[in-house]
Amino acid sequence: MIPFLIALNVLGFAIEAMSPTSLIDRFALWPLQPETSDAPAFHPWQLLTYSALHANLTHLAFNMLGLFMFGTEVERVLGARKILLLYAASVACGGFAQLFIGLKLAGNAYPAIGASAGVFGVLVAYALIFPRRRVVLLFPPIPMPAWLFATGYALLELLLGMSREAPGVAHFAHLGGMVGAFALIVFWSRKRHRGPLD
Repeated sequence: MIPFLIALNVLGFAIEAMSPTSLIDRFALWPLQPETSDAPAFHPWQLLTYSALHANLTHLAFNMLGLFMFGTEVERVLGARKILLLYAASVACGGFAQLFIGLKLAGNAYPAIGASAGVFGVLVAYALIFPRRRVVLLFPPIPMPAWLFATGYALLELLLGMSREAPGVAHFAHLGGMVGAFALIVFWSRKRHRGPLD
């Protein structure tokens, strides 16, 4: 399923490159407001479709690297159906968080795009399933347990979102994705302890 999700994002980026304005207008996550000459309207499908669009090749590459690194291991534990559900729930929760917190704080009508909410959700799942597994930061290359890596990232995203630094980054979408994944993993864990996992 992870190769499928990566392929889907690459395909979305390729289609976006051919007609960027049209796809951004229809499928990026826009604020809850009527359509104007400056900004398109919000539509419910944007809560998922925004994740298949990316600002540039670097944005796509980093997201897909994270999805591959953490998602492959998580899928081995959860299976294809649950990793797909986890990814979609993270994207949707990230969309809701960005819509109701991030875009309100930003005070302007820029759209949110990118798979980061899904990737951050997969990161949280990885940290919950493999809390003591070592993860190495890219810059600087410092090894740390997965739970600390995910917790540190969450705190950084919250700090940056509240301080409104880097206004072009959807920090609350990242946080929403993490919260969505956390809730789903906890739900599945409790369900497993009550009875059959599926």
